[in-house]
Amino acid sequence: MAKLPPSSVSTTVDFEADGIQHGFLKLPYSHDGSAWGAIMTPITVIKNGEGQTALLTGGNHGDEYEGITSLLKLSHTLTPADIKGRVIIVPMMNHPAVEAGSRVSPIDNGNMNRAFPGHPYGSMTERMADYFTRHLVPLCDTALDIHSGGKTLDILPFAAAHRLVDKTQEERCIEGARLFGAPYCFYMEEMDPTQLYDTTVEAQGKVFVTTELRGGGTTNPETIEMADRGIHNFLVFSGILQKDHIEPPSTPTFLEIPNAQCYLQSEHNGILELCVTLGDDIKEGDLIARVYSTERSGQAPIEYRSQTHGILAARRHLAKISLGDTFAVLAKPID
Repeated sequence: MAKLPPSSVSTTVDFEADGIQHGFLKLPYSHDGSAWGAIMTPITVIKNGEGQTALLTGGNHGDEYEGITSLLKLSHTLTPADIKGRVIIVPMMNHPAVEAGSRVSPIDNGNMNRAFPGHPYGSMTERMADYFTRHLVPLCDTALDIHSGGKTLDILPFAAAHRLVDKTQEERCIEGARLFGAPYCFYMEEMDPTQLYDTTVEAQGKVFVTTELRGGGTTNPETIEMADRGIHNFLVFSGILQKDHIEPPSTPTFLEIPNAQCYLQSEHNGILELCVTLGDDIKEGDLIARVYSTERSGQAPIEYRSQTHGILAARRHLAKISLGDTFAVLAKPID
């Protein structure tokens, strides 16, 4: 395989220096408003001697705010005296998307979590993904990427890991997910893991945990508290934060999304009527949703029934639905 050229991303921080540094990942971007401009992605590095490194990220999608909020908070409250080792904080991976309040970047329509491993000569989003792949991920021992449902989904709050070939790595990942302390702990089967950040981190042998913390394009005190506590616990789990683990209000319930059959997708355009609620127990054949045509009145809705059993783990937040939209995701309890 041909060697890739150097990244076009540079940084204003020194990853080897002790103390606290607040700076930027700088990606040159020439556009009408600035011929010699740059995309400036904020980054904080906190280091105290030798030890493990945790890479903490939010804003992989720009309309998911728990991670963004809690990591911005952490960037000005965590001190070197609190830790042993290094914490790298990137609160807004896809900074243009965050600024636009959208899932994807307005610059290139780039979905950061579908752009990995990236390329140094690709789109702006692919170039940033390449920098993570070749420069940031190799620095870390553990990685936490905080997601929620954004504007289009509402999801049971969970931390998750994936089934991996390396079972020792898998066990460490699911332990990190459990200790995060969300109400639910998931084994995830992604619809298409090929270009995910998750897959890139796991392929480098790192401990990786991801989350979904409700959604709707907003936050509430409960989800922010969950994110704050989860980040704290993840850093304790990583052997970096020199403080006690914070016990969550309840023991996590373990669920699994084992296959693509658990994702229910619309084959029609129209108005969605969800007939079940997050957390409901679903049996095979149960009515999940109806879709009403907007073309004319007097038509019976299309009914969607479950092809399997499980718990409703995620639902479409928006009532307007289009062909191909996922409107429900089922998860199965595991011991």
